[in-house]
Amino acid sequence: MKVIIASDHGGFNLKGTVVAALKDRGVEITDFGPDSADSVDYPDYARPVAEKVASGEFDRGILVCGTGIGMSISANKVKGIRCALVHDTFSARATRAHNNSNMLAMGERVIGPGLAQDIVDIWLETDYEGGRHEQRVCKIEE
Repeated sequence: MKVIIASDHGGFNLKGTVVAALKDRGVEITDFGPDSADSVDYPDYARPVAEKVASGEFDRGILVCGTGIGMSISANKVKGIRCALVHDTFSARATRAHNNSNMLAMGERVIGPGLAQDIVDIWLETDYEGGRHEQRVCKIEE
């Protein structure tokens, strides 16, 4: 699985923690930036990452900002993206199983690094159930 990750300045530290944890697990991860905690505009990172996931260049994408809200809104503007804002493990599992989310957004100012790592692990390991959920996901794509 190929995963791409990006943040803005508000999510820079948590992004680093997630990148390190995924590399330790052997996940193929690409850090799209930024390279410092200097102020940046989150749409400048969310949109290109979402486009790379939508094109199939990457299997999944992870976005981190202060709350995760701006990143998720920006990513969901790209056709084919189902970016879920997640701050708990139940939602991480549900968004994969029921919504077939292909992008995850989190907020560094909302959750800590341990919970973020648990969320990412669950989100990456949970399979989409399909079945009764498929027609709903198809309606999202329309």
